[in-house]
Amino acid sequence: MTEIVLPGDKSITQRALILAALAEGESRLSGLLAGEDPQATASVLRALGVDVPPPPVDGSEVRVRGVGLNGFKAPERDLDFRNSGTGARLMMGVLAGQSISAILTGDASLRSRPMRRVTEPLSEMGATFLELGESDRLPIRISGGPLNPLTYESPVGSAQVKSALLFAGLTGGAVTSVSESTASRDHTERMLTMVGAPVISHEVEGRWQVELRDPPKAILPLDFAVPSDFSSAAFFLVLGLLGGAGPELTVRRVGLNPTRTGMLGVLARMGASPQDLTHSYDVPPDSPSEPIGDLTVRPTILKGIEIGEADTPAILDEIPILAVAASRADGLTRLTGARELRVKESDRITALVENFRSLGVAVEELDDGLEIEGSDRPVRGEVDAFDDHRIAMAFAILGALPGNDITIRNRDIVDVSFPGFWTILDRLAPRAGSG
Repeated sequence: MTEIVLPGDKSITQRALILAALAEGESRLSGLLAGEDPQATASVLRALGVDVPPPPVDGSEVRVRGVGLNGFKAPERDLDFRNSGTGARLMMGVLAGQSISAILTGDASLRSRPMRRVTEPLSEMGATFLELGESDRLPIRISGGPLNPLTYESPVGSAQVKSALLFAGLTGGAVTSVSESTASRDHTERMLTMVGAPVISHEVEGRWQVELRDPPKAILPLDFAVPSDFSSAAFFLVLGLLGGAGPELTVRRVGLNPTRTGMLGVLARMGASPQDLTHSYDVPPDSPSEPIGDLTVRPTILKGIEIGEADTPAILDEIPILAVAASRADGLTRLTGARELRVKESDRITALVENFRSLGVAVEELDDGLEIEGSDRPVRGEVDAFDDHRIAMAFAILGALPGNDITIRNRDIVDVSFPGFWTILDRLAPRAGSG
């Protein structure tokens, strides 16, 4: 049996850094992801007057002394989030409740992504925004302060939108209620409860509602170990199921938050039996902290299925690697309800379709998804990462399968979320993902 340990969760790392910066007292954090996105968020927090050490590559402990909920200083430069949409949108919420002004910007990819889904409800709370470039895009100037209460029905199920509004309620001292058609990732809710700002989550008239009813005047510091990233583990789970990692592969101490692991159910429907894909818990799913456990996979034969709108909120980040699984499955896979993929780091629907076609995989592009005809025919050729870490990693896994040979342009983009990816992949499948 082969075992691997993966870097910390990108989403949780960024939330941990933000909450540690806002706490009263010193937080102790370990397992932080040292990828480019968390490094960008850490740099922004330093520009706001918080002494945040760079997340170390080895995941060792760092200490962050918080400045309090309203202790940020006005920055002397633009706040550059580089490629981090999570950092930019969450910090919009944090800054909405600060009595300072700041300009938020990023790289070309981040400046192409929509921001009004966050700025419009924050404007309802009383923050002001000035778009300095294209409509609905960074760079944006934000001016914050004490905020008004908000009750908001989110048109999209988005943990980033929900988290930005909860952070705004926290720093702006405003009662905040956000509802979604389907519950999105709940890392923020769990972590807010850990620092003494409990939220209430419940179903109301067929929608999932999250409420910050009593914003505290201060929050507690964190003593927290970030689990490994399930979205990173997903790539190696598919590699193992498709026979590219030997007879058995175990990924240790992965975050198994139920709002993140929808892919496991999809893989089960594709034919991964409980014997092919097993998991055990170190921290159980009903823990108020983040559930953690091990995942073990064995090679199996997958089949094409229908993946629809009810599935996509829980698998959005995993769709690129699920598309790779579908390309090696028996039969047709039809994926719909994933229009949100068009406004990620790339237009992931188009990126997947163009890369599959360049390799000779039978694929059709849909407005909100794609259809893929699976095959066991070897694939060879060159594909583009489209400046998107998940596209690069997905096609690296496809290229690592026996008989395949794929060169990936701009493969170093994976460092955004997964430094060390190529080292682990080369250990499991030497000569994979060249180029």
